[in-house]
Amino acid sequence: MIFLEYPKCSTCQKAKKWLDAAGTAYEDRHIKENNPTASELKEWKERSGLPLKKFFNTSGLLYREMNLKDRLPQMTEEEQYELLATDGMLVKRPLLIGEDFVLVGFREQQWSSKLL
Repeated sequence: MIFLEYPKCSTCQKAKKWLDAAGTAYEDRHIKENNPTASELKEWKERSGLPLKKFFNTSGLLYREMNLKDRLPQMTEEEQYELLATDGMLVKRPLLIGEDFVLVGFREQQWSSKLL
């Protein structure tokens, strides 16, 4: 499994602590230093079954600075993938990528049902 996180993010810290307590093995990936590519995001979105909008960090500073709430509806899906791939801070985190699932954001109950 791949665990994408921003180490300073409190939700990511909570998720990581939860994974460690559960004894779950994962590869840690810093989302800002090694941000997801457009092709990774496409694959994860398809595997997750979630709408692409769920992959945007809508509460992030960069999202607000770029006025994406108003801009995204006018963008094609391809343009949205390309935008997400430019900066890991635009991507909702943490992300947990398993062989047969993709979890976006940390909801303990949801993670428990997939991992435990």
